[in-house]
Order: sequence, then C-alpha cells, then structure tokens
Amino acid sequence: MVADERSTLIAVLKRSQAADGSWRFPFETGISTDAYMIILLRTLEINDEPLIQALVERIESRQGANGAWKLFADEGDGSVTATTEAYYALLYSGYRKKTDPHMQKAKMRILEMGGLENVHLFTKVMLALTGQYPWPRRFPLPLAFFLLPPSFPLNMYDLSVYGRANMIPLLVAAERRYSRKTAKSPDLCDLAASRGGWRLPENRALWSYIKRALIGFPAELHDAAKRRAVRYMFDHIEPDGTLYSYFSSTFLFIFALLALGYPKDDPHIVRAVRGLRSLRTEIDGHTHMQYTTASVWNTALASYALQEAGVPPTDRTIEKANRYLLSRQHIRYGDWAVHNPYGVPGGWGFSDVNTMNPDVDDTTAALRAIRQAAAKETAFRHAWDRANRWLFSMQNNDGGFAAFEKNVGKRFWRYLPIEGAEFLLMDPSTADLTGRTLEYFGTFAGLTKDHSAIARAVDWLLDHQEADGSWYGRWGICYVYGTWAAVTGLSAVGVPIDHPAMQKAVRWLLSIQNDDGGWGESCKSDGAKTYVPLGASTPVHTAWALDALIAAAKQTTPEMKAGFRSLIRLLRHPSWTASYPAGQGMAGAFYIHYHSYRYIFPLLALAHYEQKFGPFVD
Repeated sequence: MVADERSTLIAVLKRSQAADGSWRFPFETGISTDAYMIILLRTLEINDEPLIQALVERIESRQGANGAWKLFADEGDGSVTATTEAYYALLYSGYRKKTDPHMQKAKMRILEMGGLENVHLFTKVMLALTGQYPWPRRFPLPLAFFLLPPSFPLNMYDLSVYGRANMIPLLVAAERRYSRKTAKSPDLCDLAASRGGWRLPENRALWSYIKRALIGFPAELHDAAKRRAVRYMFDHIEPDGTLYSYFSSTFLFIFALLALGYPKDDPHIVRAVRGLRSLRTEIDGHTHMQYTTASVWNTALASYALQEAGVPPTDRTIEKANRYLLSRQHIRYGDWAVHNPYGVPGGWGFSDVNTMNPDVDDTTAALRAIRQAAAKETAFRHAWDRANRWLFSMQNNDGGFAAFEKNVGKRFWRYLPIEGAEFLLMDPSTADLTGRTLEYFGTFAGLTKDHSAIARAVDWLLDHQEADGSWYGRWGICYVYGTWAAVTGLSAVGVPIDHPAMQKAVRWLLSIQNDDGGWGESCKSDGAKTYVPLGASTPVHTAWALDALIAAAKQTTPEMKAGFRSLIRLLRHPSWTASYPAGQGMAGAFYIHYHSYRYIFPLLALAHYEQKFGPFVD
C-alpha cells in the first residue's frame, strides 16, 4: 500500500517539473495580492482589462455566503481586512457596483466587524496611499531613523530584512502623506465607523533617542533620510524590477517613487509593474497574483524528496533540478553581511529572481538536494563548500538559527504600536529554522551534538521547548511544524530517543492525534500562541507528525500505523484540508498554501518509514 502511494507521488512530481528543471507550484496567499494589483493598476491608470477582469473573478469566487472573505477556512465569520480589500478592489475595477447584492452583503459585514478602523496596518497604509483614509499625524518609526549608522544601539539594520524592505518605502510615502486618487476611485467613506481617522500612539522615547542621536544637523534631517532611503531602495531592486522580489515591498516602492515626484511612466515604475505582472499564476482556472515565487524552495524540496524515495541522482529529473539549483546559488552580498561581515556569499534564496537575500532554510534544502552530486562533480562540490561556510557563519550568538540574518531579534520592536511587529520587524532564532538546520548538519554533513556549534544549537532548542512538549514553528502552522523540525533535528545530531525532551514531544504529538489517525492544526495557533486544533486532518500536518514520530521511535507503533492509514486516505480522497494553509508570514494577516506540500511531505514520511522499518504492513 505504501509503495503504491509512493509511486503515485513520485509520478506526480516528475510530471509537474518545468522544462528548466524547476518546480513552479503556485505560492498562494489568499486574495490580498489580487485586490492590490487591481488597485495599483487603476491608480496608475494602466487599463489592463483582461487581467483586472480575471482578478475580479477570482476574488468573487472566494467570497463566503455571509458576504465576507476569510484568510483560512475556520477563521469564523471572516476577516474585516480581507473583506475590505476585496470590496475596494471590486469597486475600483469598475466591473462591480455598491448596489450589487453580493457587494451590499460585503459592506454590511465590514461594518459589523468594525469598519475601516479595524483593518490591518498595511491595509490602512494602502487606503491612505489611494486617498481613502487619512494618514496618521506621525508614524511610530520616523524616516529619520534610517540615518542612524549600524554602530548605534538601534538602527535600521536591527530590523528584519522583510521589515526594512517594506518599512522604508512606506515611510518615504508616509512622511509626505502622499495619496493618489483617480477619476475611477470609489468612495469608501461609508465604511468608516467614525470620522476620527487613523491615529497611532507615538513612541516618544524612540523619537527622543533619534533626536539626540541626530543632533547637529536637524535642518538637513529629512533630505538626508530621504536620500538614504532612496539609495537603499534602488540598491535592492531585483533583475525583474521588483524590490526584494516581494509583492508588498514593490507595491510600496511604486508609491514611494510617486511620492518623491517620479511620473507614473518612469522606467523604474514600469519595470516594477512588469515584475509584479510576472507573478501571475493560474489556480483552479482562476488568475492569482503571487506574493512571490517559490521556485527555488519547491525545487530543492522536490529534488530531495524524490531522492529520499529512491529516485537515483542520475535520473534526468534530478539532474535537471540540481542544475537549476546550482544556477540559483547566490554570489552577491546582501544585507545579511552587515551583522555577518566575515561571511562569504553561498546561500540560496526563496524565489526564482532572488539574487541578494538568501535564507537558512532554502540553503539547507538546496544542500540536501545536491548532496549526492557534490560527491561526484567539482562544480557541485564547490557550491556545497561555499554554502556550508555561509550556513555556519549565520548561527546566532544565542546558538539558534534565524531565517535571513544574524542576531536580528531585538525584543524592542514588539512594543512598537505596529500590528504584527514581532513578525514584520524581527528575525530571531526559531525552533523550525534551528531544527531543520540541525537535521541537515546531522543527516547530510555528518555532524553530531559533540560539535561545538551543534551543541549550542541543541541547547537553544532544549531551552525553547514549550511546557507541553511542543515547539513553536515561526514559518509554518505552527506547533506541529515546529515540533517536527525540532524532533527530527535533535534526532539527526544524536540526541537519544529516550531523552526527556524527545519523549515529551512524542507524548504531545500523540495527545493531539485525531480520531481518524491524522493530525491537523488551525492557523489560529499563531495568534493564540498555543496549539489550536483544526478539527480535521490535513495531509501535510499528518506527514509532519509521522516524520517526527519515525525519527523518535525504535520500532513502529499502532499510532504510527493509524497515522499512515489516515495519510493514505487523505491522499486518495482529498478534501478541503488538502488546500488548508501550511505556511505563515504574519499572524492574523498572511497565510500560505504551498501547492507542493501535499506531495512532498507525505512522500518524505513514506520514504523515511520504509528506510527505518521496512515496507509498511498494516
């Protein structure tokens, strides 16, 4: 039975490989990017009607019976943020009117959920940029902050790279209180529950600190900050014209240029729009604007999973995939070098066009994929050596590993009056990154807990286990993900199965196993900061839990067998849980459905079971 499922998953992955060797599964993030694309095109008066109409159709297809849009299936009555974005985009498209019945239902739900005052910070920014909402008098983080050099105790390089990429263009536009309306702009004033506008509490201590730091040239403050911000943005444009290859930062970059007086047909804006257009993909017959592409990530995971399942490295599929990965290894220095000045480029990034923003998770994923090629070919061996040196250099001082940068996790940022500040502005060590890095080092680089760097990472993980035995995973949903990463990582570097932390984790996983044998976790977990059951099993959560149990077991167990029976049912008879988000970007705002995960992680669990215990016998 397991062999049949494994063969099916292998065949699906092989068929879905692109001609260049990559896997281009959609990176699906709800309807926000679809809505923002309509709003951007209308604001720039780019009348791409086929694209706008296609996005209108997708947005409408996701509306609930009560008139609202949701970020995930079990969110409840809906998201005021997503519903406002969808409503605004549909009106701005010109193809829908306020009097349409489904639009009236959407408006009613927005008002019932608190109106514009209750939408997310970035939605308020978008509304302010397009003339639908007043700017606050002052942002909690002034543009002048970006004048402070890295030598200061608090400066822009203490933000996460994702925070910098979004906050710099945002603050350029905010400082000028820029807004742009067109003849087609709808009027959303009837969605405001009050006329008070948007107010943010000020961080007087931060303002005071910056003023003291910059004393001596106050008259030149704004111009100097603006020049540095502009230089930063232009220095971080990817070859496709996007800022850091992200939709949100590119959207804000375009408005920052408009705020600075650039015409809407400026070549930088034209290239940026073209880059955003290239993020278009098709999902179930609908057009979706991806937040970014996940080609490198998907390709590394797929190549690795196929090899774990027995596909030889000489297979054409693997050779093509690994050549693609080799071509995407980074050779440029990026912001990561500020806190890691002695590191040399060698990592991998997430998207196809990412050239300067490598991350730890993509790097270990790519290294798993090319491990066998590195033993035979010089080019891959050089890539392997460079990447391992970069990876080691990225370990945080606390012993853990973060996603993009080193030692960028100051707790100060979570106290700013910015929604999701800890997700937007911080990049601390996390259980999922630390666990996955340990799993790579142990399984593929032959390192154990006796190695000093590995020992420090093990200590970090053991210190950050939750009281119930789980670990929180920052980039996935959520505690099942983190626990899988931690358990497999600890096991790979030689932490014994009977270690108290391992057994505590196993007991926790078994305690949340569903009656059907599978596992499923709600996206609500990240906001609640505790495990919240989904109430149904997903193939991805079930695969993660099973892979962790395999790593922490000396022999197969009845619970493990029940889990595999559930996994096989989910693969053969997929339900709504097959498309439930398994990744997250920001709690309460940004969730990711990776279309590749339903194939890759079940295949890995099946392969690892057979490697350790032999053929599955029910």
